[in-house]
Order: sequence, then C-alpha cells, then structure tokens
Amino acid sequence: MTREFFADRLDVKAFAQARGQLSGHDSLLKYKRLAQVAPKLRPELYVDWHAAGEVRDRLGASAQIWLRLQAQAQCPAVCQRCMQPMDVPLKVDRWFRFVADEAAAEAQDDESEEDLLVLSREFALNELVEDELLLDMPLVPRHERCPVAVKMSAGEEEIAQEPGRSGNPFAALADFKPHGHKK
Repeated sequence: MTREFFADRLDVKAFAQARGQLSGHDSLLKYKRLAQVAPKLRPELYVDWHAAGEVRDRLGASAQIWLRLQAQAQCPAVCQRCMQPMDVPLKVDRWFRFVADEAAAEAQDDESEEDLLVLSREFALNELVEDELLLDMPLVPRHERCPVAVKMSAGEEEIAQEPGRSGNPFAALADFKPHGHKK
C-alpha cells in the first residue's frame, strides 16, 4: 500500500521512512509573504519544487531523518541600479535534518553544518518552500547588464546649471571686502 503525502501537513518521519517524494508546480500568487516583497506578481509565474525524504543510519547512534528541498522560480523585482522591472531567478537546493524538539535543535545547532528543523507530523512543507525562496531573494536586485543607460550622477549637472552660481564658491566673499582702505 502506497501512502499519500500532502505538502501542507506532512508527516516528516513517515515521509522519510517511505523515501517519499513530492513535487509541485504552484503559482507564485499562492505564496503570500513572497507576494509582499515581489511587486506585480503575474499569474503566469510559477514555483517548481521537489522534496525527497530519507532516513540515514549512523554507526552507534539513532537514525536521522533528512529532507532535500529543490525549488526554482522567476520572481519580479525592480533593479536598484536602473529602476527598471526585472525577473530574478531563484534557485534552492538544500538538505534539512530533523530533530526531536526545539531543545535538541538548539543544542546541536552550533556543531552542525546542516539546517536543523523540528520533527512534526503536520509539517508545512509549502511554508518551507516559501521561506527558502524568500531567503534566496537578493537584498538589492540588479540586472547583470541594465537594459537602459544608467545615470550615475545625483544632480551635479542641475546644480552647475542654476543661474547665479559661479565656479568659485568663495567669489561672493569678495563683495564683503572693504575697498579703498589701506593699512
């Protein structure tokens, strides 16, 4: 008998023991927190994700529950160099190890290289997908090569063209100098 698993309430231990696999092709609109940071989400933008569980035996210790998550998407953003819209490619490929509780996660966190999560019978895999995509979003999105010329000055030309401006900022002080007095 094949057991059915669901991304919104995943029994992680049973999923790993069954060497389960889940995949999804979800609209980006489904991910509410991602929609808050991504301007102008479009219905044709999707997240493709795949999760696989496994149990790894360890010599002289209890077996460990692992989950591999892979996800990719194109997420709309605004280039912070040219201020033009762009799609940022997001790609996630991570392993997570599950531990019994928060105390175990906290105790093992400093010495483990992998990400630790707490084992659950109703784990929200779709929230993990969203978390990882959010973490992959660049803080300052930029085109590799902007499609428009980027203005690199911040108003120097306008200041120089203002009437009454002279080239020497101290030239106006000459008007205050007394004329005709000799010491």
